[in-house]
Amino acid sequence: METHSLQDFQDLCTFESFKDFWHYYGYGVDQQELIDREFKRIKGVTYLDHAGTTLFPESQIKGFYDDISRNVYGNPHSHNPSSRLTHDTVESVRYRILEHFNTCAEEYSVIFTSGCTAALKLVADTFPWKAASNEGPGSQFCYLTDNHTSVVGIRGVTARQGVGTVAVLPHEVERRARKPPTQTDGDECTAPNHLCYPAKSNFSGRQYPLRYVKGIQSQQLYPACEHRGRWYVLLDLRLPVIICLMYNCFIRFEDGTISFLDIISLHHGFETLQKLTGSMLNIQLHTFGLARYTYIVLSCLCHSNGKPVAQIHCDNDFQNIAEQGAILNFNLLDCHGRTVGYSQVDKMASLFNIHIRTGCFCNTGACQYYLAISNQNVKTNLHAGHICGDSIDLIEGRPTGSIRVSFGYMSSFEDCQNFLRFVVNCFVDKPLILDQKRLTKLKSAEPMESAASYDLASIPNGQLGQQNGQTISPSPERITPSEDAVSEEEKNNGSSHTLTNLFIYPVKSCASVEVTEWPLGPQGLLYDRLWMVVNENGVCLSQKREPKLCLICPVICLASNTLQLQVSGMEPVTVPLETSLANSDLRTSQSKVCGDRVQTVDCGEEVSTWLSEFLGKPCRLIRQRPEFQRDMKFGPGKAENCGPTALSLVNEAQFLLINRASVSFLHEHIADSENEGTWHDMEQLIQRFRANLVISGPQAFAEDDWSHLTVGDTQFQVIGRCGRCQMIGVDQKSATRSQEPLRSLSECRSGKVTFGVYLAHQSARNTTAVPVLSVGARVIPRISESTNKP
Repeated sequence: METHSLQDFQDLCTFESFKDFWHYYGYGVDQQELIDREFKRIKGVTYLDHAGTTLFPESQIKGFYDDISRNVYGNPHSHNPSSRLTHDTVESVRYRILEHFNTCAEEYSVIFTSGCTAALKLVADTFPWKAASNEGPGSQFCYLTDNHTSVVGIRGVTARQGVGTVAVLPHEVERRARKPPTQTDGDECTAPNHLCYPAKSNFSGRQYPLRYVKGIQSQQLYPACEHRGRWYVLLDLRLPVIICLMYNCFIRFEDGTISFLDIISLHHGFETLQKLTGSMLNIQLHTFGLARYTYIVLSCLCHSNGKPVAQIHCDNDFQNIAEQGAILNFNLLDCHGRTVGYSQVDKMASLFNIHIRTGCFCNTGACQYYLAISNQNVKTNLHAGHICGDSIDLIEGRPTGSIRVSFGYMSSFEDCQNFLRFVVNCFVDKPLILDQKRLTKLKSAEPMESAASYDLASIPNGQLGQQNGQTISPSPERITPSEDAVSEEEKNNGSSHTLTNLFIYPVKSCASVEVTEWPLGPQGLLYDRLWMVVNENGVCLSQKREPKLCLICPVICLASNTLQLQVSGMEPVTVPLETSLANSDLRTSQSKVCGDRVQTVDCGEEVSTWLSEFLGKPCRLIRQRPEFQRDMKFGPGKAENCGPTALSLVNEAQFLLINRASVSFLHEHIADSENEGTWHDMEQLIQRFRANLVISGPQAFAEDDWSHLTVGDTQFQVIGRCGRCQMIGVDQKSATRSQEPLRSLSECRSGKVTFGVYLAHQSARNTTAVPVLSVGARVIPRISESTNKP
């Protein structure tokens, strides 16, 4: 422990020091200028209660005012023009909410309620609870003790229905995980069970993994692994938005007339948030940096006798942005190690116009855990007259609550300065001491910024912030420049993008054929995925079920008009490229691809025997019938001006494109994580994504924001991003499975697990020429006018 002067502390409270802790700040404009323009009302105020409620910008209010001033919004239950306008606008907001959560109306329904507690009550009242009986066990309502009290209040509903209750400590979810209970025939339990857990603790800011959802549903995690039945999960987002998302819900559950003007205002909230910040990830990076800096400095403050100034309540050192939110919870201590009452701190903060939150924050479970309050202490506190929200902050010297500061997108470095100086001036026994050893340790620790919860490629800022004439620039591989910062010439300059590889996959899920030049057909690249392997029941086999399919190497011979299948250790087998329906030996059948019914032709017994021998089970090779037309799933407007949009046996679109820069970014992330030792080389990683077109480019994930592109003289429209599944975990050379790259992709792509983009060919008008793609061709992209893609 080394003694440092107040001047050393002042040096620590500079923006230059902040930059040593964190590289991201702001949204490409001067943060103070944004505050002065949008939040004039907080001039002279240090507002640090964004977890309680954040602040609205003036442009949002103006946008909403202009909207309701220009338009007539009637009761949506009528059918007149003003009512229809309201209905259509509310539906648009529903879709915008689903887009915000990266989902769609096919999976979730948006239900508007009066608040979060009302949403939870709605779930409690409508969930099909089942009481225990002689026929079998009943439902269980389970909740993390780190939940808000409105979740705990569901017990009031379940208790009346004879439903069991299990309070789960956060560490028990994984520590007590085991294989699910076995159920024998006739002993199957169908009782619906329910677990609720918070996405982020409103007490400590701890962020819980979204993977808990599937872990509970599959009964791999506690408490689901110890209770039979069907498991459902309620994820409490604790958002200041009056919505409830219900999975596959076909009933609105909205009583009477919804508060449609409030709902319409949400649209302006989303729009303004996008304009001011660019993305939710920008907000996350900005606020986490402020919280991390405040945590480091506060945790290093000591009194003149070396005793710490603060006891901080958290489970980490603010090193992983995926595990910790922008909330800092603590109690202040005097030089004797005694707790300073939170009420005293709150009153002093008010004198300095610093707005903080104190108490237990309606989270008694977390309060008990972090403050070591036993159940007996709770009873003693109640007998002493302590209730939620009062000023009784100490009972027999023990704290009954704590202090919370939380940051929002409009928070600034000056807010951190003001708060830290307030603590030092009012609660530190001078002279101040800094725990230099701890400070050095925390400064040297590399924060895990790549594990952010949102798509890193969606950040539109080339420069994340400016302060005192200094610009903080992020890594160019992680941050996409804003469209405004890129000139039209740069946007359209294709010299930095080149087609480096061209692949076709004649047989679905089998190995690729790499070519340097190849013609386009009516359904994509000629002969791409016209064949597929099915089991004896006609169900498509993919590498998800049969990873050995990747070892089957197709060879197309245009001269002999044949497709040959090769595999090590076996003689090759040959089938014709073109199929004549006049051949009576060929059987026609129907199968399904990605939910679509397709009409196919069987390729005969010889190849069936060959495949069955190699795969060790009965299977057949089928080919899509030449006259069968299967259109793309995308609705009108998604593939406009693309000419024919017929598909072969592909899942989603005619073409799939990936960017080498994106592959390189992911490759580095995997290597840095050291999850599975030495990782494969770049080319092997490229093979796993099974793209048709591989391009080179300077910027990772730039392709996500393209709307169109030209390869050589051939034009394409970008249809959407490619969602990835566990199939990318199959090594295309050995057919072995691994958790990578899916695990790292989920981490660095914020759980959305998308990689690459789908393309549709835009046919040239008044021409009969067959387009041909060639490796080395220049790729010229066009950036979408709106980067808010679903």
